[in-house]
Order: sequence, then C-alpha cells, then structure tokens
Amino acid sequence: MMIVHVEMYKFKHELSKMANMVKAKELLEALPEKVEWLQTMQVGLDFNHGAHSYDLCLYATFKTKEHLMWYKVEPESLEVLNFIKDNTEEMHVVDYEVDEEE
Repeated sequence: MMIVHVEMYKFKHELSKMANMVKAKELLEALPEKVEWLQTMQVGLDFNHGAHSYDLCLYATFKTKEHLMWYKVEPESLEVLNFIKDNTEEMHVVDYEVDEEE
C-alpha cells in the first residue's frame, strides 16, 4: 500500500496573489530534500482559472499513514503551511490508500 495526500488551495485575491502562489510552490518543492518521510511530491499552479478552479495543487506520496502524520508535524512542513494559511482563503485535503501496483 501507498498513501496519497492531495491539497488544493485558493489564494486570497490581492495584488501579491501570483507572487504568493509562486513562493508557496517553491517552498513546497523544497520539502522533499528536508523531510525524509516524503516519497514523492508534485506541485502545480492552475492554468484554467475557472470559477471552480483552485490555484495550487499538491500531490504527495508516503509509505505509511504514520509517515504522513509525521510529515504534517515536521517544523519545515509547518513553516510552509503557515505561509500558505496566511495567504489563502480556502483549502481542501484528501488522503487515501492505493496499491503500489496501480
């Protein structure tokens, strides 16, 4: 089994929105080198900009549920999350298990 963790964010509508999105993406992409529990991570910025679109999506994988829990409390992860929370108005998260063979 493998654990998949997905986060989607809507950033606050302000002059620095795009700069905050880019900075969040850079901060997230730096985490795999700092947090041993992460297996893989992809971060993308939305290009659709539709009414139902979110601005940024994170897709990460972990070997176990415990690794996901430990990732969430790592100081490096919390620092990034605090920046994102300060600059977003909405967040959604999904965690699920998949067979690694899929």
